[in-house]
Amino acid sequence: MSCPNVPSFASMGALFFGLCVLSLSPEFAVGITRHYTFNVDYHNVTRLCHTRSILSVNGQFPGPPLVAREGDQVIVKLVNHVTNNVTIHWHGVRQLGSAWADGPAYVTQCPIQTGQTYTYNFTITGQRGTLLWHAHISWLRSTLYGPIIILPKRNESYPYEKPHKEIPIIFGEWFNVDPEAVISQALQTGAGPNVSDAYTINGLPGPLYNCSSKDTYKLKVKPGKTYLLRLINAALNDELFFSIANHTLIIVETDAVYLKPFETDTLLIAPGQTLNVLLKTKPSFPNASFFMAASPYFTGSGSFDNSTVAGILEYKHPSHYSASKNLTLFKPTLPLFNATNFVANFTGKFRSLANAKFPANVPQTVDRKFFFTVGLGSNPCPQNTTCQGPNGSKFAASINNVSFALPSIALLQAHFFGKSNGVYTTDFPTQPLVQFNYTGTPPNNTHVSNGTRAVVLRFNTSVELVLQDTSILGAESHPLHLHGFNFFVVGQGFGNYDPNKDPAKFNLVDPVERNTAGVPAGGWLAIRFLSDNPGVWFMHCHLDVHTSWGLRMAWVVLDGPEPNQKLPPPPSDLPKC
Repeated sequence: MSCPNVPSFASMGALFFGLCVLSLSPEFAVGITRHYTFNVDYHNVTRLCHTRSILSVNGQFPGPPLVAREGDQVIVKLVNHVTNNVTIHWHGVRQLGSAWADGPAYVTQCPIQTGQTYTYNFTITGQRGTLLWHAHISWLRSTLYGPIIILPKRNESYPYEKPHKEIPIIFGEWFNVDPEAVISQALQTGAGPNVSDAYTINGLPGPLYNCSSKDTYKLKVKPGKTYLLRLINAALNDELFFSIANHTLIIVETDAVYLKPFETDTLLIAPGQTLNVLLKTKPSFPNASFFMAASPYFTGSGSFDNSTVAGILEYKHPSHYSASKNLTLFKPTLPLFNATNFVANFTGKFRSLANAKFPANVPQTVDRKFFFTVGLGSNPCPQNTTCQGPNGSKFAASINNVSFALPSIALLQAHFFGKSNGVYTTDFPTQPLVQFNYTGTPPNNTHVSNGTRAVVLRFNTSVELVLQDTSILGAESHPLHLHGFNFFVVGQGFGNYDPNKDPAKFNLVDPVERNTAGVPAGGWLAIRFLSDNPGVWFMHCHLDVHTSWGLRMAWVVLDGPEPNQKLPPPPSDLPKC
């Protein structure tokens, strides 16, 4: 068994040496247990000539990679050394039977308080590829994030060319000030939050920002090789275009699900999404370097960070070249920030591999249908205060006009112990209470309702959910993330969903399967999933500003009849609120 050449964060070498030693023994073929300790602590970081104290895991920014094989049990002991309450979400991990380890604060657990620890315990079942871990409380994930790398089972190979090397490329968003202050001020004034100061690649903003040229990510490659780039968007509030000048990328996997490979020069990746792409380098030394650049996709009406992060793709020199000072540096052309047609065309190319070994188990029949509007709205300004949101109100966001309020104890505990009374109700609307021309002229009244309301699903219910963007306060793309499940994107389109005509065009053969998908700006997305995982599962927009404003809700999935279809009791160290 050859140990794959995987990533280049500081900790990876030792980590992978450990994995390779393990891999020699045949008795580990079943899946092993991997132990990690994540210490959350303060850490001074300087970017753009601004030094601030950030929260990080084990003193690393971006955080350490969590590496496992399909079938492995993962145990992460999280120790909180900071004054903030903390939780970690293992984004995209199915958490079959381990809902207590999912991580969203006040949904599956109370947060881990100062000086406290909590052990996340889960098994990676039927997944292989790239995911990510990140904090899941307030905006702490702005610096608390890292890759999850799931290798195939022992002696199994990738369904594509074996790469020479694997490299994680994590996009992030840097603020010169504490993001907690940014969102708390915005929620107080009702205004849109101040935007970030830079985007980053593996924590580095690159040479297109002031005072930043020394903080540039460089990817050194050899000619004539194939590299696997594990792309992760960990940015707080921005979908990103990405391109490498003069190179084509082959997309082979998204959200830890294999795809029918396709080529592209430019890609789009939303917060919470991952893409595995193959980069084939040029056959001989090109006498040039190449920018790898990312810039935002934004269709809303507010302000956004319209800047570009760049890293540099550098070819290793044949020995007879001595200096690289005068190499030409090529720059890619990225789409305009509002290139919605490019986005629709690009997302339309995704198809599941859907072969005998990796089938696409799309629900062919539907037990329950839901129609959810997603978008912005407003809350009235409290008496005797002035607000800076739309027309003197406060910005809000909602699903079916319900802006979701997080409770003060965890939903999963309330559900498990039968104490939901006063914590949440189960009357979340299955369709909009008021119908209107969702993508046309918006209604005059943009006020949302506020509440902690959930939908209850029986075990093994096949669900079809249509997510409809609205034009209230501006049509916008919303990357929706569902915890605890993958879903199939069976259809998407612009304008208002037509229940009579649109289902005829659904793809029920090889639709893409993922955990985060963009509801098109001024359009709709249709997804299907099977509720085969008991627990309480968060669903929210992965633009954190919209989550903070209430674009979130919860699905309560009941136990099934068999013993292995029931939610187990909580672990003894589950944090208390």
